[in-house]
Amino acid sequence: MADPKIADKKPIIAEMEPGTYWWCACGESKSQPFCDGSHKGTEFSPMEVKIEEKKKVAWCACKQTKNKPFCDGTHRSL
Repeated sequence: MADPKIADKKPIIAEMEPGTYWWCACGESKSQPFCDGSHKGTEFSPMEVKIEEKKKVAWCACKQTKNKPFCDGTHRSL
């Protein structure tokens, strides 16, 4: 499998409302951290994420996290 593009070397922190979101796994989306369809024609697929209650989220932007789609600090070693 190909490596995803590193969109940023820090997380994207956002206050999220309850709902369903699609996290970009390829790193190509212009709407980081969310999918905009840029993965089409690649082996990547976005990840569905359901947020049940309003909360602050640290979305992974380096795409290397072991806790997808959330930041686990992996960006510090890139």
